[in-house]
Amino acid sequence: MTLLVVGSVALDSVKTPFGEAREVLGGAATYFSVAASYYTSVSMIAVVGTDFPKTHIDFLKSQNIEIDGLEIREGKTFRWAGAYGYDLNERDTIDTSLNVFENFNPKLLEKHKESEYVFLANIDPVLQHSVINQVESPRFCALDTMNFWIDNKNSELKKTISEVDAFVLNDSECRHLAEEPNLIKAARKIIEMGPRILVVKKGEHGALLFTKENVFSAPAFPIEDVFDPTGAGDSFAGGFMGHIAKTGDITEENMRRAILYGTVMASFCVEKFSVEGMVNIGEKEIEERFSMLREMVNFGSEN
Repeated sequence: MTLLVVGSVALDSVKTPFGEAREVLGGAATYFSVAASYYTSVSMIAVVGTDFPKTHIDFLKSQNIEIDGLEIREGKTFRWAGAYGYDLNERDTIDTSLNVFENFNPKLLEKHKESEYVFLANIDPVLQHSVINQVESPRFCALDTMNFWIDNKNSELKKTISEVDAFVLNDSECRHLAEEPNLIKAARKIIEMGPRILVVKKGEHGALLFTKENVFSAPAFPIEDVFDPTGAGDSFAGGFMGHIAKTGDITEENMRRAILYGTVMASFCVEKFSVEGMVNIGEKEIEERFSMLREMVNFGSEN
Protein backbone atom coordinates (compact mmCIF):
# COMPACT_ATOMS: atom_id res chain seq x y z
CA MET A 1 0.00 0.00 0.00
CA THR A 2 1.27 3.48 -0.81
CA LEU A 3 2.18 5.73 2.13
CA LEU A 4 2.92 9.43 1.64
CA VAL A 5 4.58 11.69 4.21
CA VAL A 6 4.92 15.45 3.97
CA GLY A 7 7.24 17.22 6.39
CA SER A 8 10.74 18.37 7.19
CA VAL A 9 14.18 17.01 6.38
CA ALA A 10 16.90 18.66 8.44
CA LEU A 11 20.46 18.63 9.67
CA ASP A 12 20.48 18.33 13.46
CA SER A 13 23.08 19.06 16.09
CA VAL A 14 22.23 17.33 19.35
CA LYS A 15 23.90 17.10 22.74
CA THR A 16 22.85 14.72 25.50
CA PRO A 17 24.59 13.61 28.71
CA PHE A 18 25.75 10.57 26.74
CA GLY A 19 27.34 12.20 23.72
CA GLU A 20 27.08 14.77 20.98
CA ALA A 21 26.37 14.71 17.25
CA ARG A 22 26.71 17.56 14.76
CA GLU A 23 24.99 18.07 11.41
CA VAL A 24 23.38 14.63 11.42
CA LEU A 25 20.35 13.61 9.39
CA GLY A 26 17.08 14.66 11.04
CA GLY A 27 13.65 16.11 10.43
CA ALA A 28 10.17 14.74 11.05
CA ALA A 29 9.73 13.32 7.54
CA THR A 30 13.09 11.58 7.79
CA TYR A 31 12.42 9.79 11.07
CA PHE A 32 8.90 8.90 9.94
CA SER A 33 10.04 7.53 6.58
CA VAL A 34 12.87 5.40 7.95
CA ALA A 35 10.56 3.83 10.55
CA ALA A 36 7.71 3.27 8.09
CA SER A 37 10.02 1.80 5.43
CA TYR A 38 10.27 -1.43 7.45
CA TYR A 39 6.57 -2.01 6.83
CA THR A 40 5.67 -0.57 3.43
CA SER A 41 6.85 1.62 0.56
CA VAL A 42 7.11 5.29 1.49
CA SER A 43 7.09 8.46 -0.60
CA MET A 44 8.49 11.66 0.90
CA ILE A 45 7.59 15.26 0.12
CA ALA A 46 10.10 17.72 1.59
CA VAL A 47 12.69 20.37 0.72
CA VAL A 48 16.44 20.63 1.32
CA GLY A 49 19.15 23.04 0.27
CA THR A 50 22.00 22.57 -2.18
CA ASP A 51 24.27 21.90 0.81
CA PHE A 52 22.38 18.71 1.70
CA PRO A 53 24.92 15.85 1.64
CA LYS A 54 24.60 13.33 -1.17
CA THR A 55 25.37 10.60 1.35
CA HIS A 56 22.04 11.33 3.03
CA ILE A 57 20.20 11.13 -0.28
CA ASP A 58 21.89 7.81 -1.00
CA PHE A 59 20.92 6.58 2.47
CA LEU A 60 17.24 7.46 2.00
CA LYS A 61 17.24 5.60 -1.33
CA SER A 62 18.93 2.60 0.32
CA GLN A 63 15.98 2.43 2.73
CA ASN A 64 13.60 2.13 -0.25
CA ILE A 65 12.20 5.59 0.42
CA GLU A 66 10.95 7.21 -2.78
CA ILE A 67 12.28 10.78 -2.87
CA ASP A 68 11.07 12.09 -6.22
CA GLY A 69 9.18 14.66 -4.16
CA LEU A 70 12.31 15.82 -2.31
CA GLU A 71 12.94 19.30 -3.70
CA ILE A 72 16.52 20.55 -3.76
CA ARG A 73 16.39 24.33 -3.66
CA GLU A 74 19.19 26.87 -3.87
CA GLY A 75 20.22 27.77 -0.32
CA LYS A 76 20.85 26.06 2.99
CA THR A 77 19.02 23.09 4.49
CA PHE A 78 16.83 23.50 7.59
CA ARG A 79 18.97 23.16 10.73
CA TRP A 80 18.03 22.52 14.34
CA ALA A 81 20.24 22.35 17.42
CA GLY A 82 19.16 21.16 20.85
CA ALA A 83 20.42 19.86 24.17
CA TYR A 84 19.03 17.41 26.74
CA GLY A 85 19.80 16.98 30.41
CA TYR A 86 19.42 13.75 32.34
CA ASP A 87 15.66 14.21 32.17
CA LEU A 88 15.35 13.26 28.51
CA ASN A 89 11.69 14.26 28.44
CA GLU A 90 12.78 17.90 28.36
CA ARG A 91 15.08 19.64 25.91
CA ASP A 92 16.38 23.12 25.21
CA THR A 93 16.33 24.39 21.66
CA ILE A 94 19.61 26.16 21.05
CA ASP A 95 19.04 27.24 17.46
CA THR A 96 16.48 26.89 14.69
CA SER A 97 17.40 28.01 11.17
CA LEU A 98 14.55 27.29 8.78
CA ASN A 99 16.51 28.31 5.66
CA VAL A 100 14.85 26.84 2.52
CA PHE A 101 12.19 25.18 4.69
CA GLU A 102 10.80 28.63 5.55
CA ASN A 103 9.14 28.86 2.12
CA PHE A 104 8.23 25.19 1.81
CA ASN A 105 5.04 24.81 -0.24
CA PRO A 106 4.42 21.11 -0.92
CA LYS A 107 3.36 20.30 -4.46
CA LEU A 108 2.43 16.70 -5.10
CA LEU A 109 3.41 14.83 -8.23
CA GLU A 110 0.59 13.05 -10.02
CA LYS A 111 1.58 9.67 -8.56
CA HIS A 112 1.53 11.12 -5.04
CA LYS A 113 -2.03 12.34 -5.49
CA GLU A 114 -3.12 8.69 -5.68
CA SER A 115 -1.67 7.80 -2.26
CA GLU A 116 -3.97 5.68 -0.11
CA TYR A 117 -2.32 6.52 3.21
CA VAL A 118 -1.11 10.00 4.10
CA PHE A 119 0.75 11.39 7.08
CA LEU A 120 1.05 15.14 7.53
CA ALA A 121 4.07 15.71 9.75
CA ASN A 122 4.58 18.81 11.86
CA ILE A 123 4.27 21.73 9.44
CA ASP A 124 1.97 24.75 9.09
CA PRO A 125 -1.65 23.49 9.21
CA VAL A 126 -2.40 25.63 6.14
CA LEU A 127 0.13 23.54 4.22
CA GLN A 128 -1.26 20.35 5.73
CA HIS A 129 -4.70 21.33 4.48
CA SER A 130 -3.34 22.07 1.01
CA VAL A 131 -1.93 18.54 0.85
CA ILE A 132 -5.30 17.07 1.85
CA ASN A 133 -6.85 18.98 -1.04
CA GLN A 134 -4.26 17.59 -3.46
CA VAL A 135 -4.67 13.91 -2.57
CA GLU A 136 -7.55 12.42 -4.52
CA SER A 137 -9.15 9.83 -2.23
CA PRO A 138 -6.97 8.61 0.65
CA ARG A 139 -8.24 5.69 2.71
CA PHE A 140 -6.58 6.96 5.88
CA CYS A 141 -5.04 10.34 6.65
CA ALA A 142 -3.31 11.41 9.88
CA LEU A 143 -1.51 14.51 11.10
CA ASP A 144 0.87 15.74 13.78
CA THR A 145 1.35 19.25 15.16
CA MET A 146 3.11 21.25 17.90
CA ASN A 147 2.38 24.02 20.39
CA PHE A 148 3.59 26.75 18.02
CA TRP A 149 0.75 26.00 15.58
CA ILE A 150 -1.76 25.62 18.43
CA ASP A 151 -0.88 29.15 19.54
CA ASN A 152 -0.44 30.85 16.17
CA LYS A 153 -2.67 28.97 13.70
CA ASN A 154 -5.37 27.66 16.01
CA SER A 155 -8.40 28.05 13.73
CA GLU A 156 -6.49 26.73 10.71
CA LEU A 157 -5.31 23.74 12.72
CA LYS A 158 -8.80 22.90 13.93
CA LYS A 159 -10.07 23.07 10.34
CA THR A 160 -7.39 20.61 9.26
CA ILE A 161 -8.07 18.32 12.24
CA SER A 162 -11.71 18.10 11.19
CA GLU A 163 -10.71 16.57 7.84
CA VAL A 164 -8.39 13.75 8.93
CA ASP A 165 -9.00 10.26 10.26
CA ALA A 166 -6.36 10.34 12.98
CA PHE A 167 -4.55 12.97 14.99
CA VAL A 168 -1.21 12.23 16.66
CA LEU A 169 0.21 14.56 19.34
CA ASN A 170 1.85 14.45 22.75
CA ASP A 171 0.10 14.81 26.09
CA SER A 172 1.06 18.45 26.73
CA GLU A 173 -0.09 19.44 23.24
CA CYS A 174 -3.35 17.60 23.82
CA ARG A 175 -4.05 19.55 27.00
CA HIS A 176 -2.95 22.81 25.38
CA LEU A 177 -5.18 22.43 22.32
CA ALA A 178 -8.23 21.41 24.36
CA GLU A 179 -7.54 24.00 27.08
CA GLU A 180 -8.24 21.24 29.56
CA PRO A 181 -5.76 20.03 32.24
CA ASN A 182 -7.31 16.57 32.54
CA LEU A 183 -5.91 14.43 29.72
CA ILE A 184 -9.00 12.23 29.34
CA LYS A 185 -11.35 15.23 29.12
CA ALA A 186 -8.92 16.93 26.74
CA ALA A 187 -8.90 13.91 24.47
CA ARG A 188 -12.68 13.81 24.41
CA LYS A 189 -12.79 17.45 23.36
CA ILE A 190 -10.38 16.83 20.49
CA ILE A 191 -12.33 13.78 19.30
CA GLU A 192 -15.32 16.10 19.02
CA MET A 193 -13.29 18.22 16.59
CA GLY A 194 -13.59 15.48 13.99
CA PRO A 195 -10.88 12.78 13.96
CA ARG A 196 -12.04 9.20 14.44
CA ILE A 197 -8.78 8.27 16.17
CA LEU A 198 -6.69 10.29 18.61
CA VAL A 199 -3.23 9.03 19.53
CA VAL A 200 -1.57 10.69 22.52
CA LYS A 201 2.17 10.12 22.92
CA LYS A 202 3.47 10.11 26.50
CA GLY A 203 7.17 9.46 25.94
CA GLU A 204 8.63 7.01 28.46
CA HIS A 205 5.08 6.46 29.78
CA GLY A 206 3.77 4.95 26.55
CA ALA A 207 0.82 6.04 24.43
CA LEU A 208 -2.96 6.24 24.52
CA LEU A 209 -5.44 5.63 21.73
CA PHE A 210 -8.85 7.27 21.98
CA THR A 211 -12.04 6.79 20.00
CA LYS A 212 -15.50 8.08 20.90
CA GLU A 213 -16.24 4.83 22.69
CA ASN A 214 -12.94 3.41 23.90
CA VAL A 215 -9.50 4.08 25.36
CA PHE A 216 -6.46 1.85 24.82
CA SER A 217 -3.24 2.25 26.78
CA ALA A 218 0.11 0.90 25.62
CA PRO A 219 3.33 0.97 27.65
CA ALA A 220 6.64 2.22 26.36
CA PHE A 221 9.19 -0.44 25.51
CA PRO A 222 11.69 -0.68 28.41
CA ILE A 223 15.07 0.56 27.17
CA GLU A 224 18.08 0.47 29.48
CA ASP A 225 20.25 2.83 27.43
CA VAL A 226 18.28 5.77 26.07
CA PHE A 227 20.85 7.76 24.11
CA ASP A 228 18.93 10.44 22.18
CA PRO A 229 15.12 10.91 22.18
CA THR A 230 15.14 13.24 19.15
CA GLY A 231 12.72 11.96 16.52
CA ALA A 232 11.16 9.31 18.75
CA GLY A 233 7.65 10.70 18.23
CA ASP A 234 8.08 10.82 14.46
CA SER A 235 9.49 7.28 14.46
CA PHE A 236 6.47 6.21 16.51
CA ALA A 237 4.19 7.74 13.87
CA GLY A 238 6.15 5.97 11.13
CA GLY A 239 5.70 2.57 12.75
CA PHE A 240 2.04 3.30 13.44
CA MET A 241 1.21 4.40 9.90
CA GLY A 242 3.55 1.87 8.31
CA HIS A 243 1.71 -1.03 9.92
CA ILE A 244 -1.67 0.38 8.92
CA ALA A 245 -0.56 0.83 5.32
CA LYS A 246 1.02 -2.64 5.24
CA THR A 247 -2.12 -4.38 6.46
CA GLY A 248 -4.70 -2.13 4.79
CA ASP A 249 -6.74 -2.59 7.97
CA ILE A 250 -8.20 0.57 9.51
CA THR A 251 -10.25 -1.11 12.25
CA GLU A 252 -9.80 -0.06 15.85
CA GLU A 253 -8.37 -3.47 16.71
CA ASN A 254 -5.60 -3.03 14.16
CA MET A 255 -4.97 0.53 15.36
CA ARG A 256 -4.09 -0.97 18.73
CA ARG A 257 -1.53 -3.25 17.10
CA ALA A 258 -0.24 -0.24 15.16
CA ILE A 259 0.32 1.61 18.44
CA LEU A 260 2.60 -1.23 19.57
CA TYR A 261 4.53 -1.22 16.28
CA GLY A 262 4.95 2.53 16.61
CA THR A 263 6.28 2.03 20.11
CA VAL A 264 8.75 -0.56 18.82
CA MET A 265 10.18 1.83 16.23
CA ALA A 266 10.50 4.62 18.80
CA SER A 267 12.42 2.23 21.05
CA PHE A 268 15.00 1.59 18.33
CA CYS A 269 15.23 5.30 17.54
CA VAL A 270 16.26 6.43 21.02
CA GLU A 271 19.17 4.01 21.27
CA LYS A 272 21.46 6.07 19.00
CA PHE A 273 21.82 9.54 17.50
CA SER A 274 19.89 10.50 14.36
CA VAL A 275 18.22 7.55 12.63
CA GLU A 276 21.14 5.19 13.32
CA GLY A 277 19.15 3.19 15.85
CA MET A 278 16.71 2.17 13.12
CA VAL A 279 19.36 1.18 10.59
CA ASN A 280 20.09 -2.47 9.84
CA ILE A 281 17.33 -3.89 12.02
CA GLY A 282 15.30 -6.79 10.72
CA GLU A 283 11.83 -8.22 10.96
CA LYS A 284 13.01 -10.62 13.68
CA GLU A 285 14.12 -7.78 15.98
CA ILE A 286 10.92 -5.83 15.32
CA GLU A 287 8.67 -8.80 16.02
CA GLU A 288 10.59 -9.73 19.17
CA ARG A 289 9.96 -6.30 20.67
CA PHE A 290 6.35 -6.34 19.47
CA SER A 291 5.81 -9.69 21.22
CA MET A 292 7.35 -8.38 24.43
CA LEU A 293 5.05 -5.35 24.36
CA ARG A 294 2.03 -7.54 23.69
CA GLU A 295 2.91 -9.67 26.70
CA MET A 296 3.20 -6.51 28.82
CA VAL A 297 -0.45 -5.62 28.10
CA ASN A 298 -1.67 -9.22 28.49
CA PHE A 299 -2.60 -10.13 32.06
CA GLY A 300 -3.36 -13.78 31.21
CA SER A 301 -6.50 -15.85 31.56
CA GLU A 302 -8.85 -15.34 34.48
CA ASN A 303 -8.87 -17.93 37.25
